[in-house]
Amino acid sequence: MPRPDRHNEVELNFLTAGSLTYLLGGQRTTIEAGRLGIFWAAIPHQIVDIEGDAPYFVMTLPLSEFLQAELDLSFVNRILRGELMVDLVQNKWDEMTLQRWEQDLKTDDRVLQRAARLEVQARLLRFAHVMTDGAITTSMAALTRADQIACYIARNYQQPLTSQSIAEALDIHANYAMTLFKKTFGTTVTAFIIQHRISHAQRLLVTTDAAILNVALDSGFQSLSRFNEAFKASCGCAPRDFRKTHRPMD
Repeated sequence: MPRPDRHNEVELNFLTAGSLTYLLGGQRTTIEAGRLGIFWAAIPHQIVDIEGDAPYFVMTLPLSEFLQAELDLSFVNRILRGELMVDLVQNKWDEMTLQRWEQDLKTDDRVLQRAARLEVQARLLRFAHVMTDGAITTSMAALTRADQIACYIARNYQQPLTSQSIAEALDIHANYAMTLFKKTFGTTVTAFIIQHRISHAQRLLVTTDAAILNVALDSGFQSLSRFNEAFKASCGCAPRDFRKTHRPMD
């Protein structure tokens, strides 16, 4: 993946062989073969290392559908706050189940499609049930310079940030930092900061009743007009409309 990607869905990854390492939410997390990985893809994420060339399963679930699945709230919050969660144990049935979901969802048979969706919800319930509160931590020293910049942004995007302030915090030259970041991730530092702020706003819009202005400020935007402009450019709709579309039904 040459540059960070983002889309407003919950993504499930499953590898039959090898491993896949993502940089997401300021952390590197590896999904090993046979273990299901789940994350909210609205948060900028990028594959930074891959072992093996075997094809792997990728399944996406609309955010609204994920939120309506009545999963444990602590699990939901960890996903929405940017954690890539990997199953603690290998499940020998996952590969066969994913193959069946793929077949069922490609058919025109609504019964099979519904069965697959219900099975996805059941798998998520089981996944959430066995997860512990042990979060994966990553030392900044173990990251490349480009990763350090992405990591710093992921942890500080709610604060006022500039290229200069980021460079000073990491003790590197600003021009070098910006050039390295663009070369590594294929996007500018400014665009990356906005992506994180938009993702934060999306989470608040669908999980709280906070006023739009408060959502904007809490996400790191300095004005409501700038927030509305950036949100519409990124999501194709106004924040209020996004909330109406994705908020779980009461």
